[in-house]
Amino acid sequence: MKKSMIILFATLATFIVLFLSLGYYLSGPVYTGEKLEHFDGKTFINPTGIKAKGLGEVLKWMIGRKQGPWKEVTYADYGLKPLDTVEDGIRITFVNHTTFLIQTEGLNILTDPIWSERTSPFTFAGPKRMRPVGIRFEDLPQIDIVILSHNHYDHLDVVTMQRIVKEHKPRIITPLGVGAFLEQEEMKGATDLNWWQELKLSETLSIQAVPAQHFSGRGMFDRDRTLWCGYVLKRSGGNLYFAGDTGYNERTFKEIGDRCAPIAVSILPIGAYKPNWFMSPIHTSPEDAVKIFLDTKTQAAVASHFGTFPLADDSQQDPLDDLIQALRDNQLATERFVPLKEGTYQDF
Repeated sequence: MKKSMIILFATLATFIVLFLSLGYYLSGPVYTGEKLEHFDGKTFINPTGIKAKGLGEVLKWMIGRKQGPWKEVTYADYGLKPLDTVEDGIRITFVNHTTFLIQTEGLNILTDPIWSERTSPFTFAGPKRMRPVGIRFEDLPQIDIVILSHNHYDHLDVVTMQRIVKEHKPRIITPLGVGAFLEQEEMKGATDLNWWQELKLSETLSIQAVPAQHFSGRGMFDRDRTLWCGYVLKRSGGNLYFAGDTGYNERTFKEIGDRCAPIAVSILPIGAYKPNWFMSPIHTSPEDAVKIFLDTKTQAAVASHFGTFPLADDSQQDPLDDLIQALRDNQLATERFVPLKEGTYQDF
């Protein structure tokens, strides 16, 4: 064998070993509980059985990508410092991506918090922040509860979570298996919930984990080995539904609407949906989000999962334009489903 061929094979073997080692290192702990309707003893399963696309389709998408335009905003005014608490009604403040400050029943709740510059295991690579956060971390009120929808990097940001735990010591609610990852990162005490499991947060507020259509994993060897979910905050004045990250199927969302009525307000994802053939199993388009709005019979909705990180091929503006069109197509007033500007809030 020629020396050049030996060098080539050695280089390729080294690359494969390093790639697999990195994939193993990044993978988190896996859930090891008993079999469930949506857990086969090894991996979790979506409500309709649909799966995220595999490696071959990922490569096909990456090779043929036609991403719409994004323009980085390097400076934007922060929103006003939030109130310490909200006793009556619901106040929702948009921080960025799927990070919201929900204030209700005297409790302050953060969803999928991320203040980092990238949604990645690396500080030098991966989807980059294209707009500053809407609220300074220092301006947050005392955070009582953090809810995490799943373990992807744009929803479970370790650096942000570690800072929140250190400074606020909140109660943390996670899907099955995700608490073990937090504990590995020295954040103990999270409460894992299964779909439809409910937990009391106070005398007037409880939280219920509900199904979503997505997937999980932080490395190569933990794909679908922890659960993903949305959440419903239950209160006497009308419930709040946080969908997290999800694709669309009619059955799931009609069931949520039936079992969790009445839903006063929903936080629904509208971004990272192009190309449809690749993204639709795991992400909702604005049209899909409006379907969820109708299926769950929610009274009002706030848009999420748009405008911060370029995760798919839709442009920065596409989700906003397509949401307006979807509302028009369904003869819904635009005031019923609003995309907030980062740092602003709406009362319900």
